[in-house]
Amino acid sequence: MPSVMLSKSRYLNGLQCPRLLWIASNEPDRIPEPDAATQHIFDQGHLVGELAKKLFPGGIDVLAKDFMTNIAMTKDLLRQRRPLFEAGVLSGKIYSKADILNSVNEDEWDIIEVKSSTSVKEVNLHDVSFQKMCWEDSGLKIRKCFLAYINNQYVKNGEINPADLFALQDISDEVIAAGEGIRDRITQMLEVIGAPVCPEVTIGQHCSNPYDCPLTECWNGLPEHNVFTLYYGGKKSHELYRSGVFDIADIPAGYKLNDKQHIQRACVISSTPYMDKNAVRQFLADLQYPLYFLDFETIGTAIPLFDGTRPYQNIPFQFSLHVQETASGEVRHFAFLVEGRRDPRPELMASLSKIIGNSGSVVAYNKSFEEGVLKDLGNAFLEYASWTANVVSRLVDLIVPFRGFSYYHPAQKGSASLKSVLPAITGHGYEEMPIASGDDASLAFLSITFEDVAAEEVARIREELLAYCALDTGGMVRIVERLRELTR
Repeated sequence: MPSVMLSKSRYLNGLQCPRLLWIASNEPDRIPEPDAATQHIFDQGHLVGELAKKLFPGGIDVLAKDFMTNIAMTKDLLRQRRPLFEAGVLSGKIYSKADILNSVNEDEWDIIEVKSSTSVKEVNLHDVSFQKMCWEDSGLKIRKCFLAYINNQYVKNGEINPADLFALQDISDEVIAAGEGIRDRITQMLEVIGAPVCPEVTIGQHCSNPYDCPLTECWNGLPEHNVFTLYYGGKKSHELYRSGVFDIADIPAGYKLNDKQHIQRACVISSTPYMDKNAVRQFLADLQYPLYFLDFETIGTAIPLFDGTRPYQNIPFQFSLHVQETASGEVRHFAFLVEGRRDPRPELMASLSKIIGNSGSVVAYNKSFEEGVLKDLGNAFLEYASWTANVVSRLVDLIVPFRGFSYYHPAQKGSASLKSVLPAITGHGYEEMPIASGDDASLAFLSITFEDVAAEEVARIREELLAYCALDTGGMVRIVERLRELTR
């Protein structure tokens, strides 16, 4: 086994950042473990990969404890000229696996890369170009390359039909184009891996392209209000960083910023919030009582779970609703959280439609999400179509005064999200919550519903889900109350 090797995953690391490549190859313990949301993406990819195997009946899983055994098994199995799953190849110092290797004609093979995404991405072409070179260097004749990805227009009706769930796209020409210069890149990457010292690479746009880099250490030492927290800073943030400006407070007065960024800079320098009272008053005046503060929690799996649903469709399993009849009136809370593995939508709709009346503002935070869920519900359950259309027409987005910088607090750090605004304006946030994000809620629900979890654990997590969703809508109530106080 060569002392310095380059695998497909390391090649992709190297395309993104030589520092990431060196650390992943030489000191992998420095890379944090993936968080629960990232691990869920990996798990979804595994499920999708298993389902894709059904596209090629009679295939063989190349199961092995280590990659050298996998390579040896692959050599033997290639003679059978049957579809191979997870077949491995080592050519010199480069190593790769193919999701699916399918025999065609007398002596040729097709590479099929399987992805849980819904389109072909540039990184996929580089991924397959590396595979193709490995196989061809080992003597295999590659005819064509394909990407099997999720068809997001597929609608489940009974058992999942893999032939309809997957789109199979010929990417052979694009792979050849992506392979231009690949040998030089591999040579350079092998030199990076073999270097005694990790290369120094400054923060740049590559840190989030094509993926968010798992290395967090590169960001250590940046000030609290660093230029990467500049509202929609983009290239501007990187330009400032490269010029030696790290803190928003140090951005030169003459530097070109938009109006919102100027407000953010002024707030950081003064350590005080900004408010356009007239704009906020107008926003509050437009609210029509009764107020319904609405939030959904959803799941959106690559492989749809319920009939009539699509891949990655947001399926609501929970809602929280705070209702206030008048400006000085009592606030009442309603909640729904489905039990069991059945489709949650019929019960959810039956419950929600009894509470939200035919008049009054329905307040959501970043309302496009709730709007999309409601429209899907109306399309799926025609008996509620007019009701959902009415509710959608009354949606009011509480993000508006914050996204428009009618109110801005330096503690928001350039974000108008509820998770940033709520603690900044009210002093109460999500820090002590066991479930503290929509991703957390989705994963927790999937776990207690579709995995073997003890009854006591299920009960505890259900309470946490109810508390989290209630904080979202209760937080919106507090935000409106606080804005009223500040504009008096």
